[in-house]
Amino acid sequence: MSLKSAFPGVVPAIFACVISALATAAPARAQERGPVTNLPLPRYVSMKAAEANVRRGPSLTHRIDWVFKHEDIPLEITAEHGHWRRVRDRDGAGGWVHYSLLSGVRTAIAETDMLELRAQPDPGSLVIARLEIGVIARIETCTATWCRLEVAGYEGWTPKGTIWGVAPDEILE
Repeated sequence: MSLKSAFPGVVPAIFACVISALATAAPARAQERGPVTNLPLPRYVSMKAAEANVRRGPSLTHRIDWVFKHEDIPLEITAEHGHWRRVRDRDGAGGWVHYSLLSGVRTAIAETDMLELRAQPDPGSLVIARLEIGVIARIETCTATWCRLEVAGYEGWTPKGTIWGVAPDEILE
């Protein structure tokens, strides 16, 4: 005798409850990967060049919308197409840039004025330096909540939420 014949209607009801629970559970979001590099999207990079044309589409035939004019500025890559990367800056401005103008060196921009760099990843730690809003620093490492930055010979820790150029859940070693 099977479970189905011993308890008619119970097995389908249990099966329906399991399917319903799976359907309403939060879906596990798989990390999207770039079709060209197979690296995660979105991801952060920095400008290698001192100047880069930002185009409307991924080719030299597309119109230049504007020009990024700052070496080391952090950018977020949101898409890939051949040798082109769609990027955006901290203000959300962006477009397509040739990959040769980008670097994997990680940088960040101070999002608050007089951003404190501390000796240790602790709010009570000694302040090493203060950065004006918009200052670009190199990221050395990031924990779940703090990042160690280097700028103008100064090295120190700042809370991750005070900079732009690293994802909130990103850990860098």
